[in-house]
Amino acid sequence: MRQPKVLVTFDSMKYPNSGFFYFGKSLGDCLLHQNNGRFDLTYYLHRRAIYQFEGRVKVEYLSKLHKILFLGSRRYDLAHFTDQYLRLRPHRVKGKKIVTVHDINFMHENLPAKKVNKKLNRLTRFIGMCDKVVTISHFVAQDIVKHIPSAQGKIEVIYNGADKLVVAEGHVPAYTPANPFLFTIGHVAPKKNFAVLPALLHGNNYELVIAGIETPYKDEILAEAKKWNCEDRIKIVGTVSDEDKAWYYKNCLAFVFPSIAEGFGLPVIEAMHFGKPVFCSTHTSLPEVAGDAAYYFKSFDAEDMQQTFAEGLRHFAENNGAEKAIAHAAKYNWDETAKQYLALYAEVLAG
Repeated sequence: MRQPKVLVTFDSMKYPNSGFFYFGKSLGDCLLHQNNGRFDLTYYLHRRAIYQFEGRVKVEYLSKLHKILFLGSRRYDLAHFTDQYLRLRPHRVKGKKIVTVHDINFMHENLPAKKVNKKLNRLTRFIGMCDKVVTISHFVAQDIVKHIPSAQGKIEVIYNGADKLVVAEGHVPAYTPANPFLFTIGHVAPKKNFAVLPALLHGNNYELVIAGIETPYKDEILAEAKKWNCEDRIKIVGTVSDEDKAWYYKNCLAFVFPSIAEGFGLPVIEAMHFGKPVFCSTHTSLPEVAGDAAYYFKSFDAEDMQQTFAEGLRHFAENNGAEKAIAHAAKYNWDETAKQYLALYAEVLAG
């Protein structure tokens, strides 16, 4: 029996320090692990991606010419576009189509109306060309239906998995805090809202380690640090390796994530794998993903955050919070995510 030919796009793995890189690497590996010969898979990759699945799958490389002509247009029975940027346009592939939309955060970032409308119209067109839309949380599903009503009936929710990171024996990062420290990670940009965190260093000797690609928003964080007289206890370390990230998760006092725009929120689950107390905002997908295993900043008022943090640490210590966090994190498994995608491929091809 002929195997259906499936193209899976992972071209956003070009950016090695991004969420899309880790999503693509983890999902791509687990699709191969769970496929069991059902589909003839080909991955659509950028030539500069640092991870190319070690020769275990056929590869088609992104080309600028594909915006005009894609010679593989009739080669595939199904194409799965694994993020909403769709550098390979859906109309260039003639088979069935699935798109994964990770978020529509542009609706929550106070962008100029003209820019928002351009992004929304583009995504609306792409969704219209696809047979199914996968979202990584129910929040994103509801957000899409609110702003793109034509997507109603096309949407399936498939949660991301979350890798359980391991600290290599003897590994230490370039910067190791001298005191108990709070950790956070993400693009150092306004939507991550890290500038509210220096207030948590008031009245203690804690440090704050922030990992991620730096932007001019760093200056706003440092200005808040100066206000709270803790400039010397805040370290923005830039991008970090998986080993460094795992070390910071394992050794931090708590993980803090006040983001105001997330489609999923993978770092909160990564931190829970290490049995850490997690403090995050109530915005977008975070309450759905972190559930009752996290503590929530009800506002970004400094006193309110300080109270939430102090009470949360005490509650976590007194109620075996580590066990609850680890059990919650275990629910997010990439093999299960891959199985759900493969089942959706079969469903769409049969439709």
